[in-house]
This record gives sequence, C-alpha cells and structure tokens, in this order.
Amino acid sequence: MEKNYNILVTNDDGYEAKGLLELVKALKEIDGVKVTVVAPANEKSACGHSLTLTRPLRFVSVGDDFFKLDDGTPTDCVYLSLSTIFKTKKPDLLVSGINRGSNMGEDITYSGTAAGAMEGVLHDIPSIAISQVIDFTNPDGDFSLAVKIIKDLVIKIKDDDFPLPDREFLNVNIPANVKEAKMQVTYAGYRFFANDSHVHRNPRGEEHYWLGLHPLNFSARIGVSGISDYEAIKAGMVSITPIMLDLSAYKSIDTLKEWIN
Repeated sequence: MEKNYNILVTNDDGYEAKGLLELVKALKEIDGVKVTVVAPANEKSACGHSLTLTRPLRFVSVGDDFFKLDDGTPTDCVYLSLSTIFKTKKPDLLVSGINRGSNMGEDITYSGTAAGAMEGVLHDIPSIAISQVIDFTNPDGDFSLAVKIIKDLVIKIKDDDFPLPDREFLNVNIPANVKEAKMQVTYAGYRFFANDSHVHRNPRGEEHYWLGLHPLNFSARIGVSGISDYEAIKAGMVSITPIMLDLSAYKSIDTLKEWIN
C-alpha cells in the first residue's frame, strides 16, 4: 500500500480565506495526498517572518486535519505544527497560500505567505508560496488558474523531486484575469516604495493612523539577466521565482573589508 504524501498548508489571510479553501480542495484531489491545514485565526497579511514570543498560542480544531491557531502568525503555524502534529515525521511538502494579492520584489520581506514557506525550508521541508494578483474590480479574486498551477507543481514535485537546494523555496505569482498562462522562471524585481498613511480621529479627538496602499511599481534590476517577477506578471505569465534565505551581500564583502581597514 502506497503511503500518503503529507502536505502542510498555511496562509496569512486566515483560515476562512477563499484562496486557502480552494487550495485545500485542489490538493485533496491529487491521488495519495493527505492535507493538514494549520492557518492563522485572523488575517496576518504583511506580518513578515514573525514568531509570537510574548503570549501562549492555542490550536482550535475547525474540521478533520484542519486547525486555526488563535492569533498566530504563519510562522507560528508552521513552527508549532512541526513540534506537535508532525513531531515524529515531517510533512513531505509545505504550501503557503493561495494569497489574495501579489508577493513580488522586496514585498517578499513583508509577506506572511512567503514567511510560511521560509519557515518550512528552515526545517528542511520543500516549500512553495503561491499568490494571486488581484484585480480589485473583482475583490473576491478568481483562483482558478492558481489552483491549476499549484496542482501541476505539486504533482511534479511528488512524482519527481523538489528542484531547489536547502533553504530555498518557490515563490509563485499568478496573473489576474488570465485563464491559461505559461510558467516563466523569474528573479525578484526591484520594488519602488512610497509612504502613505491616513489620519483619523475618534470622538474624543485622539488621532489614529491607517497605513495606505502602495501602487505596484516595479522595474527590472540593472545588470541582471532574465526577466523579473513583475515583468512576467505584466506579460500575463505565471512567475516562478527561486528565493534563498541567505541575505548576505556577497558582492559588498570586499568593499566592506576595504572600508573597515
């Protein structure tokens, strides 16, 4: 009897998010796959790779092999899953998503979706982060292409192997309003950032601030060959980017040595 191929699923949009539920349904359609979901109880978008160290956390069962982590982050979800549910044997694969909105360029550093995959590869688990670019005229999002792509990738990994070395994960972005698209291997583009906040006052006159939305402005990186994630998305292609956790700026090491001396 063939043993189950165990997949751990998390996200940063919360356990009731449409992208998560459609992802789980699609993965369960693959022969020989067992899916376990551990997702945040609340939306944790842009929480980055954060762990909760100042209060206890609690698993809450919401279905068969489906748990929400009370006020936990995606990193908490993966970390605690590995020390409890998967204590004796790690999952074969981790999938984080399907995120409502893109995760490209330096936005990856903010992303709770990417952080779930980061935590997976820190524990030697092949991991994928997948995000759906959203056309906000359809704010619920159409995840049909994302579902097809993730199924194809998971089947290929299950039947063949994960294509990346240790501490690297796949960051996948799906274009909006596209039914079919070719996969394009990309690098993370150069993101232009602004600073946008909105002040509001409560009935007592106290000020509160909402952080604003940044427009998605990117460019290619100078001197880098290939195509960036944003260029692929703009061209209607699926972007697949290998992301490594080593943040060392190797090209600056000699410069820094000269500066220090």
